[in-house]
Amino acid sequence: MFINLSKKFSKIFQNITQKGRLTKKNIEKTLKKVQYILLEADVSISVIKKLSEILKKKTIGKIINKSLTPGQEFLNIVQKELIQLIDFPNKNINFNTKPPAIFLIVGLQGSGKTTSVIKLAMLLTSKFKKKVSVVSTDIIRPAAIEQLRILSQNTNINFINSLTSQTPLEISKNAIEYSKKKLFDILIIDTSGRLHNNKKMMIELQNLQNFIKPIETLFVIDSMTGQDGINLIKNFNNFLKISGIILTKLDSDHKGGITLSISQLTNIPIKLIGNGEKKFDMEFFYPKRIIKRILGMGDVFSLIEDLKKKIKKTTALKLEKKLKKGKNFNLKDFLIQIQEIKKIGDLNILKNKLPIKFLTQNQNIYNLNEITLKKMEAMILSMTSLEKEEPKILNYSRKKRISLGSGIQIQEINNYLKQFRNIQRFMKKINKKNTNTIFQNFKNLFKN
Repeated sequence: MFINLSKKFSKIFQNITQKGRLTKKNIEKTLKKVQYILLEADVSISVIKKLSEILKKKTIGKIINKSLTPGQEFLNIVQKELIQLIDFPNKNINFNTKPPAIFLIVGLQGSGKTTSVIKLAMLLTSKFKKKVSVVSTDIIRPAAIEQLRILSQNTNINFINSLTSQTPLEISKNAIEYSKKKLFDILIIDTSGRLHNNKKMMIELQNLQNFIKPIETLFVIDSMTGQDGINLIKNFNNFLKISGIILTKLDSDHKGGITLSISQLTNIPIKLIGNGEKKFDMEFFYPKRIIKRILGMGDVFSLIEDLKKKIKKTTALKLEKKLKKGKNFNLKDFLIQIQEIKKIGDLNILKNKLPIKFLTQNQNIYNLNEITLKKMEAMILSMTSLEKEEPKILNYSRKKRISLGSGIQIQEINNYLKQFRNIQRFMKKINKKNTNTIFQNFKNLFKN
Protein backbone atom coordinates (compact mmCIF):
# COMPACT_ATOMS: atom_id res chain seq x y z
CA MET A 1 0.00 0.00 0.00
CA PHE A 2 1.35 3.42 -1.07
CA ILE A 3 4.79 1.83 -1.52
CA ASN A 4 5.67 3.82 -4.67
CA LEU A 5 4.24 7.03 -3.22
CA SER A 6 6.17 6.44 0.02
CA LYS A 7 9.48 5.95 -1.79
CA LYS A 8 9.08 9.23 -3.68
CA PHE A 9 8.14 11.24 -0.62
CA SER A 10 10.90 9.64 1.42
CA LYS A 11 13.47 10.63 -1.19
CA ILE A 12 12.55 14.33 -1.42
CA PHE A 13 12.19 14.78 2.35
CA GLN A 14 15.47 13.00 3.01
CA ASN A 15 17.18 15.74 0.99
CA ILE A 16 15.51 18.68 2.71
CA THR A 17 15.77 17.35 6.28
CA GLN A 18 19.54 17.21 5.91
CA LYS A 19 19.77 20.96 5.27
CA GLY A 20 20.84 23.18 8.16
CA ARG A 21 18.96 26.16 6.76
CA LEU A 22 16.00 26.53 4.43
CA THR A 23 15.57 29.26 1.85
CA LYS A 24 12.49 30.39 -0.04
CA LYS A 25 14.00 28.83 -3.15
CA ASN A 26 14.55 25.31 -1.78
CA ILE A 27 11.16 25.34 -0.02
CA GLU A 28 9.41 26.27 -3.28
CA LYS A 29 11.43 23.64 -5.12
CA THR A 30 10.39 20.97 -2.60
CA LEU A 31 6.74 22.05 -2.73
CA LYS A 32 6.77 21.72 -6.53
CA LYS A 33 8.09 18.18 -6.14
CA VAL A 34 5.29 17.46 -3.64
CA GLN A 35 2.74 18.77 -6.17
CA TYR A 36 4.21 16.61 -8.93
CA ILE A 37 4.17 13.48 -6.76
CA LEU A 38 0.53 14.10 -5.79
CA LEU A 39 -0.43 14.62 -9.44
CA GLU A 40 1.26 11.34 -10.37
CA ALA A 41 -0.67 9.66 -7.56
CA ASP A 42 -3.96 10.83 -9.17
CA VAL A 43 -4.85 13.27 -6.37
CA SER A 44 -7.48 15.80 -7.46
CA ILE A 45 -6.01 19.06 -8.84
CA SER A 46 -8.33 21.13 -6.65
CA VAL A 47 -7.08 19.30 -3.55
CA ILE A 48 -3.43 19.76 -4.59
CA LYS A 49 -4.01 23.46 -5.17
CA LYS A 50 -5.63 23.93 -1.76
CA LEU A 51 -2.87 21.99 0.00
CA SER A 52 -0.11 23.90 -1.83
CA GLU A 53 -1.52 27.27 -0.82
CA ILE A 54 -1.66 26.23 2.84
CA LEU A 55 1.89 24.81 2.80
CA LYS A 56 3.33 27.95 1.18
CA LYS A 57 1.60 30.14 3.73
CA LYS A 58 2.87 28.07 6.66
CA THR A 59 6.46 27.54 5.50
CA ILE A 60 7.81 30.38 3.38
CA GLY A 61 8.97 33.30 5.49
CA LYS A 62 7.83 31.69 8.75
CA ILE A 63 9.77 30.68 11.85
CA ILE A 64 10.98 27.25 10.72
CA ASN A 65 14.55 28.54 10.27
CA LYS A 66 14.63 29.38 13.98
CA SER A 67 14.33 25.67 14.65
CA LEU A 68 17.49 23.62 15.21
CA THR A 69 16.25 21.25 12.52
CA PRO A 70 14.31 23.37 9.96
CA GLY A 71 14.09 20.52 7.48
CA GLN A 72 12.43 18.30 10.08
CA GLU A 73 10.10 21.15 11.04
CA PHE A 74 9.13 21.55 7.38
CA LEU A 75 8.36 17.81 7.19
CA ASN A 76 6.24 18.11 10.35
CA ILE A 77 4.20 20.91 8.75
CA VAL A 78 3.61 18.82 5.61
CA GLN A 79 2.61 15.83 7.73
CA LYS A 80 0.21 17.91 9.84
CA GLU A 81 -1.50 19.47 6.80
CA LEU A 82 -1.86 16.12 5.02
CA ILE A 83 -3.50 14.72 8.16
CA GLN A 84 -5.88 17.71 8.21
CA LEU A 85 -6.69 16.96 4.58
CA ILE A 86 -8.12 13.50 5.34
CA ASP A 87 -9.17 13.91 8.98
CA PHE A 88 -12.91 14.54 9.22
CA PRO A 89 -15.40 14.70 12.11
CA ASN A 90 -17.57 11.65 12.74
CA LYS A 91 -14.97 9.25 11.33
CA ASN A 92 -15.64 6.76 14.12
CA ILE A 93 -18.19 3.98 13.79
CA ASN A 94 -21.39 4.92 15.59
CA PHE A 95 -23.04 2.47 18.03
CA ASN A 96 -25.03 5.07 19.94
CA THR A 97 -28.52 3.65 19.50
CA LYS A 98 -30.85 1.09 20.98
CA PRO A 99 -29.72 -2.43 19.89
CA PRO A 100 -29.55 -3.69 17.33
CA ALA A 101 -27.49 -0.94 15.68
CA ILE A 102 -28.18 -1.37 11.98
CA PHE A 103 -25.40 -0.97 9.41
CA LEU A 104 -26.42 -0.76 5.73
CA ILE A 105 -23.64 -1.68 3.27
CA VAL A 106 -23.97 -0.23 -0.25
CA GLY A 107 -21.85 0.14 -3.39
CA LEU A 108 -21.19 -1.09 -6.90
CA GLN A 109 -21.15 -4.77 -7.82
CA GLY A 110 -17.62 -6.18 -7.51
CA SER A 111 -16.43 -3.55 -5.03
CA GLY A 112 -16.05 -6.13 -2.25
CA LYS A 113 -19.28 -5.49 -0.32
CA THR A 114 -19.99 -9.03 0.82
CA THR A 115 -16.44 -9.75 2.01
CA SER A 116 -16.42 -6.30 3.68
CA VAL A 117 -19.58 -7.27 5.59
CA ILE A 118 -17.78 -10.28 7.08
CA LYS A 119 -14.55 -8.39 7.79
CA LEU A 120 -16.53 -5.63 9.52
CA ALA A 121 -18.43 -8.21 11.58
CA MET A 122 -15.10 -9.82 12.59
CA LEU A 123 -13.62 -6.45 13.53
CA LEU A 124 -16.61 -5.45 15.67
CA THR A 125 -16.66 -8.87 17.31
CA SER A 126 -12.94 -9.03 18.13
CA LYS A 127 -12.30 -5.38 19.05
CA PHE A 128 -15.55 -4.40 20.79
CA LYS A 129 -16.87 -7.84 21.78
CA LYS A 130 -20.14 -7.07 20.01
CA LYS A 131 -22.73 -9.70 19.18
CA VAL A 132 -23.14 -9.33 15.41
CA SER A 133 -25.53 -10.83 12.88
CA VAL A 134 -25.46 -10.45 9.08
CA VAL A 135 -28.06 -10.76 6.35
CA SER A 136 -28.09 -10.40 2.57
CA THR A 137 -30.83 -8.54 0.66
CA ASP A 138 -29.07 -9.23 -2.65
CA ILE A 139 -31.79 -11.11 -4.54
CA ILE A 140 -30.29 -10.18 -7.93
CA ARG A 141 -26.77 -11.62 -8.03
CA PRO A 142 -26.72 -15.42 -8.34
CA ALA A 143 -25.46 -17.15 -5.17
CA ALA A 144 -24.97 -13.84 -3.28
CA ILE A 145 -26.93 -15.10 -0.26
CA GLU A 146 -25.06 -18.41 -0.36
CA GLN A 147 -21.71 -16.60 -0.49
CA LEU A 148 -22.52 -14.66 2.68
CA ARG A 149 -23.75 -17.85 4.37
CA ILE A 150 -20.48 -19.70 3.62
CA LEU A 151 -18.31 -16.77 4.70
CA SER A 152 -20.34 -16.50 7.91
CA GLN A 153 -19.89 -20.19 8.68
CA ASN A 154 -16.13 -19.96 8.09
CA THR A 155 -15.81 -17.06 10.56
CA ASN A 156 -18.43 -18.07 13.16
CA ILE A 157 -20.52 -14.96 12.44
CA ASN A 158 -24.28 -15.36 12.90
CA PHE A 159 -26.01 -15.56 9.51
CA ILE A 160 -29.71 -14.79 9.08
CA ASN A 161 -31.15 -16.72 6.16
CA SER A 162 -33.03 -14.98 3.35
CA LEU A 163 -34.70 -16.06 0.11
CA THR A 164 -34.57 -14.67 -3.42
CA SER A 165 -38.39 -14.86 -3.46
CA GLN A 166 -38.50 -12.19 -0.72
CA THR A 167 -38.13 -8.45 -1.23
CA PRO A 168 -35.23 -6.53 0.39
CA LEU A 169 -37.79 -4.84 2.68
CA GLU A 170 -39.20 -8.20 3.83
CA ILE A 171 -35.71 -9.62 4.41
CA SER A 172 -34.65 -6.57 6.42
CA LYS A 173 -37.84 -6.53 8.51
CA ASN A 174 -37.43 -10.22 9.44
CA ALA A 175 -33.72 -9.74 10.21
CA ILE A 176 -34.39 -6.77 12.51
CA GLU A 177 -37.09 -8.69 14.40
CA TYR A 178 -34.79 -11.72 14.73
CA SER A 179 -31.85 -9.58 15.94
CA LYS A 180 -34.04 -7.89 18.56
CA LYS A 181 -35.41 -11.23 19.76
CA LYS A 182 -31.93 -12.80 20.00
CA LEU A 183 -30.43 -9.67 21.63
CA PHE A 184 -27.83 -8.91 18.96
CA ASP A 185 -25.88 -5.68 19.36
CA ILE A 186 -25.40 -5.07 15.64
CA LEU A 187 -27.13 -6.14 12.43
CA ILE A 188 -25.17 -5.68 9.18
CA ILE A 189 -27.33 -5.67 6.03
CA ASP A 190 -25.66 -6.43 2.69
CA THR A 191 -27.31 -5.05 -0.46
CA SER A 192 -27.10 -5.83 -4.15
CA GLY A 193 -24.57 -3.89 -6.21
CA ARG A 194 -26.05 -1.22 -8.42
CA LEU A 195 -25.17 1.68 -10.69
CA HIS A 196 -26.14 5.21 -9.68
CA ASN A 197 -27.77 5.82 -13.07
CA ASN A 198 -30.26 2.99 -12.54
CA LYS A 199 -32.90 5.23 -10.97
CA LYS A 200 -35.33 2.39 -10.20
CA MET A 201 -32.74 0.45 -8.18
CA MET A 202 -31.50 3.60 -6.42
CA ILE A 203 -35.04 4.50 -5.33
CA GLU A 204 -35.45 0.91 -4.07
CA LEU A 205 -32.29 1.38 -1.96
CA GLN A 206 -33.53 4.78 -0.79
CA ASN A 207 -36.82 3.21 0.35
CA LEU A 208 -34.91 0.48 2.17
CA GLN A 209 -32.79 3.06 4.02
CA ASN A 210 -35.90 5.07 4.97
CA PHE A 211 -37.56 1.92 6.31
CA ILE A 212 -34.72 0.45 8.39
CA LYS A 213 -33.21 3.81 9.49
CA PRO A 214 -29.61 2.54 9.81
CA ILE A 215 -27.25 4.31 12.18
CA GLU A 216 -24.49 3.74 9.59
CA THR A 217 -24.79 3.63 5.80
CA LEU A 218 -21.35 2.63 4.56
CA PHE A 219 -20.34 2.95 0.92
CA VAL A 220 -17.82 0.31 -0.18
CA ILE A 221 -15.42 1.45 -2.89
CA ASP A 222 -12.40 -0.18 -4.52
CA SER A 223 -9.36 2.09 -3.97
CA MET A 224 -8.18 1.27 -7.50
CA THR A 225 -11.24 3.05 -8.92
CA GLY A 226 -9.31 6.34 -8.88
CA GLN A 227 -10.90 9.78 -9.13
CA ASP A 228 -13.99 8.33 -10.89
CA GLY A 229 -14.92 7.03 -7.46
CA ILE A 230 -15.55 10.58 -6.26
CA ASN A 231 -18.44 11.02 -8.70
CA LEU A 232 -19.81 7.58 -7.81
CA ILE A 233 -20.01 8.49 -4.13
CA LYS A 234 -21.55 11.89 -4.87
CA ASN A 235 -24.22 10.33 -7.10
CA PHE A 236 -25.07 7.66 -4.52
CA ASN A 237 -25.25 10.36 -1.87
CA ASN A 238 -27.90 12.18 -3.91
CA PHE A 239 -30.25 9.29 -3.13
CA LEU A 240 -28.86 8.13 0.22
CA LYS A 241 -27.45 9.64 3.36
CA ILE A 242 -24.00 8.01 3.31
CA SER A 243 -22.38 8.24 6.74
CA GLY A 244 -18.99 6.77 5.88
CA ILE A 245 -16.75 5.07 3.35
CA ILE A 246 -15.07 1.67 3.38
CA LEU A 247 -12.00 1.83 1.13
CA THR A 248 -11.04 -1.68 -0.06
CA LYS A 249 -7.95 -3.22 -1.71
CA LEU A 250 -5.48 -0.82 -0.10
CA ASP A 251 -2.99 -3.72 -0.17
CA SER A 252 -2.86 -3.56 -3.97
CA ASP A 253 -0.28 -1.66 -5.99
CA HIS A 254 -2.21 1.49 -6.86
CA LYS A 255 -1.54 5.22 -7.01
CA GLY A 256 -3.31 6.01 -3.73
CA GLY A 257 -4.63 9.46 -4.72
CA ILE A 258 -8.26 8.70 -3.95
CA THR A 259 -7.34 8.31 -0.26
CA LEU A 260 -6.17 11.94 -0.14
CA SER A 261 -9.05 13.33 -2.22
CA ILE A 262 -12.16 11.43 -1.25
CA SER A 263 -13.23 13.14 1.98
CA GLN A 264 -12.31 16.66 0.80
CA LEU A 265 -14.40 16.32 -2.36
CA THR A 266 -17.39 14.38 -0.97
CA ASN A 267 -17.47 15.70 2.61
CA ILE A 268 -17.93 12.09 3.76
CA PRO A 269 -15.34 10.52 6.09
CA ILE A 270 -13.41 7.35 5.36
CA LYS A 271 -14.24 5.13 8.33
CA LEU A 272 -12.70 1.76 7.47
CA ILE A 273 -10.03 0.34 5.17
CA GLY A 274 -9.62 -3.16 3.76
CA ASN A 275 -6.01 -4.17 3.20
CA GLY A 276 -6.01 -7.85 2.31
CA GLU A 277 -8.06 -10.98 1.64
CA LYS A 278 -7.97 -12.52 5.12
CA LYS A 279 -10.85 -12.26 7.58
CA PHE A 280 -8.95 -9.87 9.87
CA ASP A 281 -7.77 -7.61 7.03
CA MET A 282 -9.95 -4.62 7.87
CA GLU A 283 -9.04 -1.79 10.20
CA PHE A 284 -10.35 1.55 11.31
CA PHE A 285 -9.17 4.58 9.37
CA TYR A 286 -6.56 6.52 11.34
CA PRO A 287 -5.50 9.62 9.35
CA LYS A 288 -2.19 10.06 11.16
CA ARG A 289 -1.17 6.44 10.56
CA ILE A 290 -2.09 6.61 6.87
CA ILE A 291 -0.12 9.83 6.31
CA LYS A 292 2.92 8.37 8.08
CA ARG A 293 2.77 5.44 5.65
CA ILE A 294 2.43 7.77 2.65
CA LEU A 295 5.41 9.85 3.80
CA GLY A 296 7.51 6.70 4.19
CA MET A 297 7.55 6.76 8.01
CA GLY A 298 5.71 3.47 8.38
CA ASP A 299 2.80 2.63 10.66
CA VAL A 300 4.25 0.66 13.53
CA PHE A 301 1.13 0.96 15.72
CA SER A 302 -1.01 -0.82 13.10
CA LEU A 303 1.78 -3.36 12.61
CA ILE A 304 1.82 -4.18 16.33
CA GLU A 305 -1.98 -4.53 16.32
CA ASP A 306 -1.72 -6.95 13.37
CA LEU A 307 0.90 -9.03 15.16
CA LYS A 308 -1.15 -9.12 18.36
CA LYS A 309 -4.23 -10.28 16.45
CA LYS A 310 -2.51 -12.94 14.38
CA ILE A 311 0.32 -14.23 16.58
CA LYS A 312 -0.45 -16.17 19.73
CA LYS A 313 0.18 -14.07 22.82
CA THR A 314 1.28 -17.18 24.70
CA THR A 315 4.03 -17.81 22.14
CA ALA A 316 5.44 -14.30 22.60
CA LEU A 317 5.23 -14.52 26.40
CA LYS A 318 7.02 -17.88 26.49
CA LEU A 319 9.86 -16.47 24.42
CA GLU A 320 10.02 -13.36 26.58
CA LYS A 321 10.23 -15.43 29.79
CA LYS A 322 13.01 -17.50 28.29
CA LEU A 323 15.03 -14.40 27.34
CA LYS A 324 14.51 -12.87 30.78
CA LYS A 325 16.06 -15.99 32.32
CA GLY A 326 19.18 -15.30 30.26
CA LYS A 327 18.71 -18.17 27.84
CA ASN A 328 19.78 -17.69 24.22
CA PHE A 329 17.38 -17.33 21.32
CA ASN A 330 18.08 -20.46 19.25
CA LEU A 331 16.92 -22.02 16.00
CA LYS A 332 14.07 -23.84 17.77
CA ASP A 333 12.72 -20.44 18.83
CA PHE A 334 13.35 -19.10 15.33
CA LEU A 335 11.32 -21.96 13.83
CA ILE A 336 8.37 -21.14 16.12
CA GLN A 337 8.56 -17.46 15.05
CA ILE A 338 8.66 -18.43 11.36
CA GLN A 339 5.58 -20.62 11.79
CA GLU A 340 3.77 -17.78 13.57
CA ILE A 341 4.74 -15.21 10.91
CA LYS A 342 3.37 -17.53 8.21
CA LYS A 343 -0.06 -17.16 9.85
CA ILE A 344 -0.06 -13.42 9.12
CA GLY A 345 -0.75 -14.02 5.45
CA ASP A 346 0.52 -11.58 2.85
CA LEU A 347 3.89 -10.34 4.12
CA ASN A 348 3.71 -7.36 1.79
CA ILE A 349 0.95 -5.94 4.01
CA LEU A 350 3.26 -6.22 7.00
CA LYS A 351 6.27 -4.74 5.16
CA ASN A 352 4.22 -1.82 3.85
CA LYS A 353 3.74 -0.70 7.45
CA LEU A 354 7.48 -0.47 8.08
CA PRO A 355 9.37 2.79 7.49
CA ILE A 356 10.89 3.01 3.99
CA LYS A 357 14.24 3.97 5.55
CA PHE A 358 14.24 0.81 7.66
CA LEU A 359 13.39 -1.39 4.67
CA THR A 360 16.14 0.08 2.47
CA GLN A 361 18.68 -0.39 5.28
CA ASN A 362 17.53 -3.96 5.95
CA GLN A 363 17.33 -5.67 2.57
CA ASN A 364 16.86 -9.09 4.21
CA ILE A 365 13.49 -7.96 5.58
CA TYR A 366 12.64 -6.08 2.37
CA ASN A 367 13.24 -9.27 0.34
CA LEU A 368 11.43 -11.53 2.81
CA ASN A 369 8.53 -13.46 1.29
CA GLU A 370 6.52 -16.65 1.77
CA ILE A 371 8.99 -18.73 -0.30
CA THR A 372 11.91 -17.59 1.90
CA LEU A 373 9.98 -18.52 5.04
CA LYS A 374 9.23 -22.00 3.67
CA LYS A 375 12.93 -22.52 2.86
CA MET A 376 14.01 -21.36 6.31
CA GLU A 377 11.48 -23.71 7.88
CA ALA A 378 12.70 -26.65 5.73
CA MET A 379 16.32 -25.87 6.65
CA ILE A 380 15.64 -25.90 10.41
CA LEU A 381 13.43 -29.02 10.20
CA SER A 382 16.38 -30.83 8.54
CA MET A 383 18.59 -30.18 11.59
CA THR A 384 19.13 -32.34 14.65
CA SER A 385 17.81 -31.16 18.00
CA LEU A 386 21.37 -30.30 19.12
CA GLU A 387 22.00 -28.23 15.96
CA LYS A 388 18.82 -26.23 16.58
CA GLU A 389 19.88 -25.49 20.15
CA GLU A 390 23.55 -24.84 19.36
CA PRO A 391 23.83 -23.33 15.84
CA LYS A 392 27.54 -22.66 16.42
CA ILE A 393 28.33 -26.33 15.76
CA LEU A 394 27.07 -26.09 12.16
CA ASN A 395 30.22 -26.84 10.15
CA TYR A 396 30.48 -27.61 6.43
CA SER A 397 29.71 -31.34 6.72
CA ARG A 398 26.60 -30.66 8.83
CA LYS A 399 25.43 -27.97 6.39
CA LYS A 400 25.95 -30.41 3.50
CA ARG A 401 23.70 -32.96 5.21
CA ILE A 402 21.07 -30.25 5.90
CA SER A 403 21.30 -29.16 2.25
CA LEU A 404 20.57 -32.69 1.04
CA GLY A 405 17.69 -33.04 3.51
CA SER A 406 16.03 -29.73 2.71
CA GLY A 407 16.92 -29.24 -0.95
CA ILE A 408 18.46 -25.85 -0.17
CA GLN A 409 21.89 -24.81 -1.44
CA ILE A 410 24.69 -24.36 1.14
CA GLN A 411 25.12 -20.73 0.10
CA GLU A 412 21.44 -20.07 0.89
CA ILE A 413 21.82 -21.87 4.23
CA ASN A 414 24.72 -19.55 5.09
CA ASN A 415 22.59 -16.50 4.21
CA TYR A 416 19.68 -17.70 6.36
CA LEU A 417 21.98 -18.41 9.28
CA LYS A 418 23.39 -14.89 8.93
CA GLN A 419 19.84 -13.48 9.14
CA PHE A 420 19.25 -15.63 12.20
CA ARG A 421 22.38 -14.25 13.91
CA ASN A 422 21.15 -10.69 13.27
CA ILE A 423 17.84 -11.52 14.96
CA GLN A 424 19.71 -13.30 17.77
CA ARG A 425 21.75 -10.13 18.43
CA PHE A 426 18.56 -8.07 18.56
CA MET A 427 17.02 -10.48 21.05
CA LYS A 428 20.03 -10.06 23.32
CA LYS A 429 19.45 -6.31 23.40
CA ILE A 430 16.01 -6.68 24.92
CA ASN A 431 16.08 -5.24 28.43
CA LYS A 432 15.52 -8.11 30.83
CA LYS A 433 14.17 -5.75 33.48
CA ASN A 434 11.55 -4.29 31.14
CA THR A 435 8.15 -5.84 31.83
CA ASN A 436 6.72 -4.78 28.46
CA THR A 437 6.03 -7.51 25.96
CA ILE A 438 8.17 -8.34 22.95
CA PHE A 439 5.66 -6.42 20.86
CA GLN A 440 6.70 -3.23 22.69
CA ASN A 441 10.38 -3.97 22.05
CA PHE A 442 9.55 -4.62 18.43
CA LYS A 443 7.86 -1.19 18.23
CA ASN A 444 10.92 0.51 19.72
CA LEU A 445 13.12 -1.07 17.05
CA PHE A 446 11.34 0.91 14.30
CA LYS A 447 11.20 4.31 15.97
CA ASN A 448 12.36 7.13 13.69
